[in-house]
Amino acid sequence: MEDIALVDDHPLLRKGLARTIEAEADLNVAGQMDSAEEALSEIEDLAPDLVIVDISLPGMSGMELIKHLQSRVPDVQILVVSRHDETLYAERCIRAGARGYVMKQEAGDDIVQAIRKVLNDRIFVSEEINERLLQSMAEGGRERIMQSPLEVLSDRELEVFELTGQGLSTREIAERLHLSVKTVESYRARIKNKLNLDSANELMKHAVQWVESEEST
Repeated sequence: MEDIALVDDHPLLRKGLARTIEAEADLNVAGQMDSAEEALSEIEDLAPDLVIVDISLPGMSGMELIKHLQSRVPDVQILVVSRHDETLYAERCIRAGARGYVMKQEAGDDIVQAIRKVLNDRIFVSEEINERLLQSMAEGGRERIMQSPLEVLSDRELEVFELTGQGLSTREIAERLHLSVKTVESYRARIKNKLNLDSANELMKHAVQWVESEEST
């Protein structure tokens, strides 16, 4: 029996995933958590074989959780199930230590296949992302064509950009990410520079538009 932990702050989605998983005779949902912090406090005692993680979580993000899990419990397999566009996030999650990425819109069809593949120490991503990962490996350090302007942002910069688009102030972002206000201001300055934005208002406008487009998918 393979034990699985679910980390997602949407109870209905967790319930649906749990029902799908437990319909399989050899899979068991060992625990359900609604935040990264709760997951980190319980995961070592649960000792699951696989953790399913959402990227957007209250407090610490799923991306940061992946990195912490890799450090604390390196043997556990990680599968991301998220509404976020895989072209922007899947490769980041794989680099952070996840072994698979499934978009929530397709989770019903793919989740059991993805779980089994990841449990067998293989990577599960869509065909498009698989081609991009192979291309990235083939090209080594050479620069490749960006699919989205936001790909120039680091993981932390993308996180600050998303929280900005959710309407959080610099101080609120600092508290959420456990950073200083000055550090968040520095991230915002780098984001503006990388995205060729002239002002804080322009940054806010672009961030809000992006968050709204993500939520509508």
